[in-house]
Amino acid sequence: MTHRNSPLTPAGRLRLVQRVENDGRPIAHVAAEAGIARSTLTKWVHRYRDDGIEALQDRTSAPARRPSRLPIDVLELIDAWRRDRKWSARRIALELASRGHHYCVRTIGRWLQRLGISRRRDLDPTGENNRHSGKIIARFPGHMLHLDVKKVG
Repeated sequence: MTHRNSPLTPAGRLRLVQRVENDGRPIAHVAAEAGIARSTLTKWVHRYRDDGIEALQDRTSAPARRPSRLPIDVLELIDAWRRDRKWSARRIALELASRGHHYCVRTIGRWLQRLGISRRRDLDPTGENNRHSGKIIARFPGHMLHLDVKKVG
């Protein structure tokens, strides 16, 4: 199946390359007739010269490497801390930073989503949220009051 952004099928690429190779036509003319960029046809011609017909097959558009991707051992830590200790993305980011791995909280949150454990209820097989309600105790009378103090002036 042809890649959806590909201008031609592998057979069409071969026909264009053969017009350049066998007929001796200029790459710019053949590319203009086909409605593709000259650089694209140049790339196909060089691939054909180097590796033959197989080089004109569809290729993946995914990058060959991802230098900013999290290492596997860091992903295993994220997964373990979330499942075992039920830590938030913020807490996990802080713990990773203390170990020399600096990632933003949003990156950790995205990985928690990809792993399927971004919500508390995802951690429990029954689907409950695993939170325990507790009693809030003030340290001293008036400790938990919120007062709006306006400056006079």
